[in-house]
Amino acid sequence: MEIKKILGQAAPAATTETDLYVVPDAKGAVISFISVCNRNASAGTYRVSVSYGGAATGNKDYTHYDEAIAAKTHARIDMGITLSNLDEIRVYASNADMSFQCFGAEFDQVNVTVL
Repeated sequence: MEIKKILGQAAPAATTETDLYVVPDAKGAVISFISVCNRNASAGTYRVSVSYGGAATGNKDYTHYDEAIAAKTHARIDMGITLSNLDEIRVYASNADMSFQCFGAEFDQVNVTVL
């Protein structure tokens, strides 16, 4: 059964990688989009990474790296990806006035046996 919802919200400290969403054990998730809001009066940058099974973030994990965002604006990142249990989305902001939200659906993982 799919449950559509806000999967995660974060307002990270400046220059600090922060967990936005971790897929629960025995679940999967379809990530529709991530919203980034810069509440600061100055432009900034942000990063988004996706790590397999919750591993530490490596260069291969970044989907967005130091993307520019204007002052007092927002960006929508269309993801359209499917994640497995314990996969993790992390975010990073150049200032402490950015908000991130992750939207999508969770589903129960089913073990499939191939005969």
